[in-house]
Amino acid sequence: MRRAPHYLGHGTRWRSRVGVIVGACALVVPPAVLAGPPSSAAPSPGVGRAVSRDGKFAVGTTDLRFVEPAGPGGGPSRVLPTSVWYPAVRDPAHLVPDRAHAPYPLLFFSTGYDISVHAYQGLLSDWASAGFVVVAPTYPHNDPSDPAQVDENDIVNHPADLRFVITTVLATARHQASLLAGLVNPSEIGVAGHSDGADVTLAVADNSCCRDPRVKAAAVLSGAELDSFAGRYFAGPPVALLVAQGSADVVNLPACSTQLYDKASRPKYYLDLLGAGHEPPYAGPLVAPAQRTVVARVTTDFFDAELLGEQSGITAMTMDGNIAHTARVTSDLSAPPALGDCPGA
Repeated sequence: MRRAPHYLGHGTRWRSRVGVIVGACALVVPPAVLAGPPSSAAPSPGVGRAVSRDGKFAVGTTDLRFVEPAGPGGGPSRVLPTSVWYPAVRDPAHLVPDRAHAPYPLLFFSTGYDISVHAYQGLLSDWASAGFVVVAPTYPHNDPSDPAQVDENDIVNHPADLRFVITTVLATARHQASLLAGLVNPSEIGVAGHSDGADVTLAVADNSCCRDPRVKAAAVLSGAELDSFAGRYFAGPPVALLVAQGSADVVNLPACSTQLYDKASRPKYYLDLLGAGHEPPYAGPLVAPAQRTVVARVTTDFFDAELLGEQSGITAMTMDGNIAHTARVTSDLSAPPALGDCPGA
């Protein structure tokens, strides 16, 4: 999606306009799952970490590997390495899933183009510490550790990948021997994503091309209505929506976020991150701790309200999202005005 050039560590890149979607929303039967052992390391306040005051759980992690079979049109299978963060307790020397307070809502996170899942570990750990199981796949052709294979045009396949991961995680959780057994609530599913991953998130939440009816709420962090996805946005039953946008973002222009927000039905919320750029409020080195904390708190409040039905989440969102010189949040019908239009949307 050509919006503006941005630097992600491998040189200057363009979010290129991609072609028409072809069969990207087919749902595939899940294959066998290979799971790695859970991590015994508790999260630490290192680079990129902003602690949400709502977090009360220790956080465990595990890595899964899903293989999505080729679709009806042929082609290779698609390998989806997937990281999971979950509420945990120490027993006695290792972190194990905290099933005493289960089941937990599920959040599925999609990364930006050419950005590692682990660049978001602060935000994802905050959600897990607040009582969510967080699942973050690495889509094919989007892994910065293999720059020769990175291809932004593959985004047209990512909505189908995400739906497949949702299906496979739910199937895995039904197996008693699985780490996820008894840990997740299949009726409380939210999606979130940043940049290109936000575009994928919006498509799966509320585009007729790729909509997954299991999704109850979506957080779109610097995203847009990508015109390469077929179908219509906001044509079905409304899905609760939180749109977050940096007012100084020159990659995903503010007009992209205001455009989609204004079209959406309520319940919807717009988080305006004052003076923020494209990545620091969500990922990478912790250069804007106040805004990183706002994002962690407001997204947690949003999912508390819209997945768990906690009305106190709306009150908390208003308090946590309105910080002088840092952020403001609104649920008005229209977002704050933004100049220009949104290229590629």
